[in-house]
Amino acid sequence: MKKYFVYLMMALAAVTFNACSDDDPLQEEPGTEQPGTPDDPNDTPDDSGEPEDPNNPDTPAGDSNILVAYFSWGGTTQRMAQQIVAHTGADLFRIEPVTPYPEDYTECTEVAEEERDNDARPAISSTIDEEAWAEYDTIFIGCPVWWHTTPMIICTFAESYDFAGKTVVPFCTYASTYRDETLARIAELTSGAEVHLDGLGLTSGSLSNESNVENWLREIGIIE
Repeated sequence: MKKYFVYLMMALAAVTFNACSDDDPLQEEPGTEQPGTPDDPNDTPDDSGEPEDPNNPDTPAGDSNILVAYFSWGGTTQRMAQQIVAHTGADLFRIEPVTPYPEDYTECTEVAEEERDNDARPAISSTIDEEAWAEYDTIFIGCPVWWHTTPMIICTFAESYDFAGKTVVPFCTYASTYRDETLARIAELTSGAEVHLDGLGLTSGSLSNESNVENWLREIGIIE
């Protein structure tokens, strides 16, 4: 009798595990960049989403042949973009929507899901000058994982520029899964590029160790 009871408990545990392992959009989507709270040691409590760099991120300085273009909702992808810039000296361009996404987490997931389902192309508030764009040889493109893929504003950015002759390097931040799918989507959106280097996806906690970004940049030959 005891043996049958053990088997029954194992079966119930398996059913419970399968039920809990279903994709939870609030766990993985804009939650990748959910504004930090004191209860979350991986995020900063005072994350306003604004760049730490006092310079305007919407206007690349034009001093480098490398550009880091990124979309960030709560600041996590921004942190990764800034680490890339710190190691490469690249110019920085923040992809900002004309209509900001809601600051409320749940509302943001709803807007993001609607954009994905409608194959939307959210307008971007600023552009990169054509002459400046022509000078860039390598373009890093980064974003959080939203609804298993890139936010739709990344589609807008990718379709706004000619990537012929460019080297594209994707990067993303994520909570638990769909990292590889998101990196692959960025490469797909920029299929006109001459070269695609291996991308990198990191969680918020992984960003605390800056050697992760540095080692990746060295592995793909961007830095020595």
